[in-house]
Amino acid sequence: MDQQEVASAEGHADEVVILVHGLWTPAAVFLLHSRWLERLGYRTLRFGYHSVRATLSENAAELQICVAETNAESIHLVGHSLGGLIILDMLAQTSDPRLRRAVLLGTPCSDSYAARRLSSVWGLSTLLGQSTMEWLSRSPDATTLQRSTVEVGVLAGTRSVGLGRVLAGLPTPNDGLVTLAETRLPGAIDFIDLPLAHSEMLISRRCAAQIARFLASGRFMHAADPEKLPRIE
Repeated sequence: MDQQEVASAEGHADEVVILVHGLWTPAAVFLLHSRWLERLGYRTLRFGYHSVRATLSENAAELQICVAETNAESIHLVGHSLGGLIILDMLAQTSDPRLRRAVLLGTPCSDSYAARRLSSVWGLSTLLGQSTMEWLSRSPDATTLQRSTVEVGVLAGTRSVGLGRVLAGLPTPNDGLVTLAETRLPGAIDFIDLPLAHSEMLISRRCAAQIARFLASGRFMHAADPEKLPRIE
């Protein structure tokens, strides 16, 4: 670790990043991002929850408890897909002053063509789980940041590889499951799209560098100069 990396690590010593996984996946899917962020000096916590058996409201309440019990001066949040919706639901209910920034990865903030199509097939609503079905039952414009002072950045993918490809009519561009338009969130501080598939975001160093950039500055790096992004190893 060189002097610049040491300075970065010391600068984030009192900051915790809580990582929130998506549907059908365990907290372990954020293992790489957890390791990369820790090398930049952050402390990390991988929040696990029942993505199928528990409702969105129940999971948001559990995340709120997790935040309240976290010992840190500053707390950031990173959520993938459904995990991002849980973060947004929690932010609508809490005003913990230690919450600073949040990054949503491939989160269908406005709606989900894929989820609605799948839920219309007999038996698949149970597979999608109570969190997803509760969210689908709400108005499409119910997901907002009106009550939150947390700076939120949205990262979307445009590499169309995944389950969504078997669904006829999935609008493009998309990440194979969530469309670019669906990730738009009114009130978000910044937005960026990368040529990544939905699950690919969980293993991408390029994605990790943009997360680190937003957590540190409140903005993504939109320029093409890779030297201005944090070095992820």
